[in-house]
Amino acid sequence: MATAHRWRRFAAQLLAVISGALSLAIVIVLAPQTGPAATTFSTLRAPGEVGYVAGHRGDAEGGPENTLPALQAVLESSAEFVETDVQLTADGVPILMHDWTLDRTTDGTGPVWASTWEQVRELDAGSWVSPDFAGIRVPHLTEFLGILQPSGKHAIIELKGSWTAEQVIIVSNLVHDWDLQQRVVFASFDVKTLQAAQQVAPSIQRVIISREVNGDPQALAGTCGAIGIVTSMSFVQRNPEVVDRIHTAGLGVMLYTLNDEGTWSEAITLGVDGIITDTPAELGRWAGPESE
Repeated sequence: MATAHRWRRFAAQLLAVISGALSLAIVIVLAPQTGPAATTFSTLRAPGEVGYVAGHRGDAEGGPENTLPALQAVLESSAEFVETDVQLTADGVPILMHDWTLDRTTDGTGPVWASTWEQVRELDAGSWVSPDFAGIRVPHLTEFLGILQPSGKHAIIELKGSWTAEQVIIVSNLVHDWDLQQRVVFASFDVKTLQAAQQVAPSIQRVIISREVNGDPQALAGTCGAIGIVTSMSFVQRNPEVVDRIHTAGLGVMLYTLNDEGTWSEAITLGVDGIITDTPAELGRWAGPESE
């Protein structure tokens, strides 16, 4: 199978580079083949070559989003990257949570920022998916870093919302405590958040998330020292030439969130550098046994 052969070639190239380099995980942009992005993500892709696979909030096959079972499932799959979302509680504790409120994914209510860590840690974060996951808790960031560290894999940590430099330091200190600064990338939709990260945590690479990439990609990434851009499949489908524009700017591009064979195939044809998916293990199986 042609796709499987491409995957095998990709995996060999990736592992050769990653052994001594930074890596990212999710939808992201790569930089020139001699620059920071190339160091982090290996080489830029050509149309038809399989890029990085990132588990979006974990792997849905393993458990509820942003919980330790879902994240562990990615770490045990063929995917090289795992992506998760971080917010701060009322008392400044970094937890893994996508939504602004606790309502959808826990039995709690109200904004994340209005609850303390002691309150959040008592919530059920699994029953909303299935009774089989009843009792699963919202993870503290350090719990995730604790399973990431021995795995050898890489992570994209999306800082949700707008963060100050002082708030970013809370997360960057934990990343350094686990000696993961070379395997973690900060991501955000918010330029000021990434500028704060550039200021206080320059050793941790950054990628900017933008649903559309209009104008000069290099100018966009340059506002915060980003090595890549994360953008949407729908935008690239309407503007396929944007992949070449981003690559010409010395950046890489990843697409979110692709969950079926049709979009996986299309992303590979477009020459993007990475695929973000809710089912990374399934994508690995689709790509062929050589990817396992």
